Amino acid sequence: MPQWGKEELHTARFANGFRLIYKQVPRPVTHCGLVINAGARDEISSLGESGAAHFIEHTLFKGTQKRKAFHILNRLDSVGGEFNAYTSKEDTWIYAAFSEQHLERAVELISDITFQATFPDKEILKERDVILDELHAYLDSPADAIFDEFEERLFAGHSLGGNILGTKDSVSSMNREVLKGFVQRHYQTEQMVFSAVGATPWKKVHRLCEKYFGSLSAGTAKLNRQPVVALPKFDVREAKDIHQVHHVMGTVTHGSDHPDRLGLALLANHLGGPTMNNRLSLNVRERHGMAYNIECAYSPYSDVGTFSIYFGTDQRLHARAEKLVLKELKDLRNNRLGVRQLHDIKQQVVGHIALSQDSGNSIMTGLGKSYLLYDRVESLESVFASIDAISADDVLRLANEVLAPEGLSHLVYLSR
Repeated sequence: MPQWGKEELHTARFANGFRLIYKQVPRPVTHCGLVINAGARDEISSLGESGAAHFIEHTLFKGTQKRKAFHILNRLDSVGGEFNAYTSKEDTWIYAAFSEQHLERAVELISDITFQATFPDKEILKERDVILDELHAYLDSPADAIFDEFEERLFAGHSLGGNILGTKDSVSSMNREVLKGFVQRHYQTEQMVFSAVGATPWKKVHRLCEKYFGSLSAGTAKLNRQPVVALPKFDVREAKDIHQVHHVMGTVTHGSDHPDRLGLALLANHLGGPTMNNRLSLNVRERHGMAYNIECAYSPYSDVGTFSIYFGTDQRLHARAEKLVLKELKDLRNNRLGVRQLHDIKQQVVGHIALSQDSGNSIMTGLGKSYLLYDRVESLESVFASIDAISADDVLRLANEVLAPEGLSHLVYLSR
């Protein structure tokens, strides 16, 4: 396992419940972001909120009580910084990267658009078309759309199954009252964390965050999170006007709060991770030439997760490619990994984690998400030790849990 130096981590909690986490590193660029514990999962469709979390992310940039849209966009762009936001099913991020001396400019700007946004009606009207265009672009990409439909079916009837972008109808009817209602329920200081990575002394970071976030009024957020109920598996194969077959198979599994999360991540990496030497790539792509894109992913939410395999192939090769994938899954269920093989897989995962520490943005988001959900951050040494403790029996057990054919659901887009 790699030798990691002592991490300069600092945390604080203000009287209003707002939390701050900071990693001090000697680098000229600072990365910071505000994570809000509110995403598409927290929308209430009966209130017209489908897609509201994402719509808000767009309109936060459209005006505050003291800035117009141009001044918001120009504030960090003018000093060579980057400023953006994104929404997931469980959280919303507003983040920035900039030369270290502009930290106060970034902190003040993030505070301003988060708590002083005015949601101008004319900007909402314009943004509807922008988001509808984004929705159409996503629907035109079957390799992207199939994952959302797969989750929609896995979590049918549950808010986790909703599309982050919303629907054409919900986006078309989105208005200021709906957006402000969602903000008032969820944009509360107790459900927020400001995360930063940079060279600024901790005392200054603490002082700036207390100045722009510590004096805000406290409130209690009202999360709309219900437990997931297991549903019967499905096998849906749809003919579409596409040239390539797209196939996703998978199941519901443990979330990021479960002890098996690292084992599932290791299994997914071994089976179809981002490297070219994973089992699916070596067999289906390299040996047989039946797929260009083939991958496996473990995607955890706070209390539940998904484990899925995706591949795209030609219509005439689809049946053979599917058999090859299922054969790899069977081999993993039936054969325990050897000592050397397990060692190499662990080294690969540890290497990926180590490389991620070279990205200030990756560190910043990891710290913020962990502190938001668990009020603590696991040290790298602890993570590496947990990976080292995973046994071949653990991997075999998890393979039989998530790769058993009787538990796998399938969604396939066939070419006409």
